[in-house]
Amino acid sequence: MSPSDRSEATLHASCVAWDGRAVLILGPSGSGKSRLALQLMAYGAELVADDRTCVTRRGDELLARAPAPIHGLIEARGIGLLKADAATAASVICAVDLAQAARERLPQLRDLNLLGHLVTLIPGGENDHLGPALLQLLKKGLDRSR
Repeated sequence: MSPSDRSEATLHASCVAWDGRAVLILGPSGSGKSRLALQLMAYGAELVADDRTCVTRRGDELLARAPAPIHGLIEARGIGLLKADAATAASVICAVDLAQAARERLPQLRDLNLLGHLVTLIPGGENDHLGPALLQLLKKGLDRSR
């Protein structure tokens, strides 16, 4: 069975949401997934999951949630585990990969196939305005007309 044929997977990813619309934050250990999630939370986003995210395909929607043991917890490197208000679930609208850097000012965005559902994949490495830009994307969406 290929990953696109499954209906549920647990990813090494953090996830935050704004008004039920979620971004998956992907990257290797130490790449800043929790740091970016904390930054977005400071701007008003809501934690969904930190470090491990369960993703379930339901029709044309991908739902993200935290595994029960880590629901409402986020790691702050050098401080420890912090408690946080957390969403039960949120609809994944995009993913950001902290291991990839955009080379162009307006990069050609790609899609990521998660469980047979395509979501926009944003290269997030080496981007000093990533947090505010992702928050705006969660609030109003992305113009892909170019």
